[in-house]
Amino acid sequence: MTSDYTALARHAVDLALRAGAGQCDAFLVAVDESEVTVRLGATDRLVEASSQRLGLRVISGGRTAISATSDLAEDAIERLARETVELAAISAADAFAGLPEVGPEAPPAAELQLYDERLEAMTVEEKLALAVACEDAARAEDRRITNSDGATLSTRAGTVALANSLGFAAQYRSTSVSLAVEVMADDAEGKKRNAYWWSSGRMLHRLGDPAEIGRIAARRAVGQIGARKVATKRVPVVFEPMVAARLLGDLASCLTGSALYRKATFLADHLGETVASPLVTLVDDGTLAGAAGSRPFDGEGVRSRRTALFEEGIFRSFLFDAYSGRRTGNVSTGSASRGPDSLPAPGTSNLVLESRAPLPVASLVEDVADGFYVTELIGHGFNPTTGDFSRGAAGYWIENGRIAFPVTEVNVSGRLPEMLAGIDATGDDLQWFGSTAAPTLRFRELMVSGL
Repeated sequence: MTSDYTALARHAVDLALRAGAGQCDAFLVAVDESEVTVRLGATDRLVEASSQRLGLRVISGGRTAISATSDLAEDAIERLARETVELAAISAADAFAGLPEVGPEAPPAAELQLYDERLEAMTVEEKLALAVACEDAARAEDRRITNSDGATLSTRAGTVALANSLGFAAQYRSTSVSLAVEVMADDAEGKKRNAYWWSSGRMLHRLGDPAEIGRIAARRAVGQIGARKVATKRVPVVFEPMVAARLLGDLASCLTGSALYRKATFLADHLGETVASPLVTLVDDGTLAGAAGSRPFDGEGVRSRRTALFEEGIFRSFLFDAYSGRRTGNVSTGSASRGPDSLPAPGTSNLVLESRAPLPVASLVEDVADGFYVTELIGHGFNPTTGDFSRGAAGYWIENGRIAFPVTEVNVSGRLPEMLAGIDATGDDLQWFGSTAAPTLRFRELMVSGL
């Protein structure tokens, strides 16, 4: 996509100002997407779609309204501007509403490595070949793999443009690709053991090897054959990187400025305090080259940056957009996320747990006499206000420093503050899952509820 969407966004802003807007910004997203799925060696699904949508936010006297359209014709944008100004006039006033205090500078995007021409040039045949290679490898890995839910390759290429009434106007292009497969194994009792694996990235050459993705999925399915419950007890618990990344997703909901002013986070009164283990340094960084969450500017035009959230266990910062920053007496951290139809809200870009003293992964298991190695979390049992954590889980039991047998239908629970403080070892295997990166984590003790 090479259209000058910045000019369209700037034009929408001009029209809104003429219609009487005090402040305004226009956010435009144009996307080409594709998805191919193969199942049991045959093409199961082919989808290609294009879309473009322009969102307009108007702020006048603290009164805010947002409207969006997929029609980018002149008369449609004029109508959008007029109607959005009219909606703002009848909205409730909010003293904290307003654009961020940024100038017209447009940060460069090239060094962030967000766009891969190769992805846009891929043929359907090439995409199908990758999906086939992935599923074939999964099915061939073990004779106990008896079925497949298919392998799917998805690609996305798009442009984001933003302009506001303070003079900011810029756009950037980006791409992404992902490959995922799910297969099933049968155990002796006829139970199905499902498992999946996946890889994603901005660039095609950074995508994981399709055959290896398939083999990992197969091994994970076969590894759960014969899984059983265990007795309820408090034991050391190890989270593999994908599970650790999911835990960071829960923590992220506690780190936003909106959670802070709503008092919907257990971290509300702990800024500057030691909350986590000294092994934990957590950063949000929208400037990492080639990473899934990187961007030159956020959803309000504020330059992306690196924000230290925890430094060696000390809680250092929340993530703010302009609104939550004003409401809490802070400034934006360049963390505004939005779509054309939604108001900006603070969120993460690339969330990375940087351990200061990583250990070989094998040692995290070898040092456990009796414990639980978690490979899957199930459900949504987390309360960000209290930090209470309780999830269904599956994985493997550890006995005398070795993996002993697969485990299923158990529950892992604790309170996130104590869980973070109780991290007593981190692995040297930092892995990316989407826009989150985490290593293996070991918790000193958690409750595992089973029989």
